[in-house]
Amino acid sequence: MKEVSAEGLVAAKHLRGDLYEVKAEGPTRSFRVLFATEARFGQVLLSLSAFVKKTQKAPKQELELAEKRLSDWRARRKQRK
Repeated sequence: MKEVSAEGLVAAKHLRGDLYEVKAEGPTRSFRVLFATEARFGQVLLSLSAFVKKTQKAPKQELELAEKRLSDWRARRKQRK
């Protein structure tokens, strides 16, 4: 996420819609974090899901979970306005 913060979305992989992915390498495993940008100029990186990477593609249920969380976040934000 530091790279995305410093370099912008070019450091991430676009998955679909507003979802992006970054990969993190651990000593014995690889991890993925699904996130979206928020706020007026996209300066907020909202982490939506993180999981251990086991395949090349992000699992469908992780994508759906991230989209649901993003939708919930945006709905709560609209209620506060």
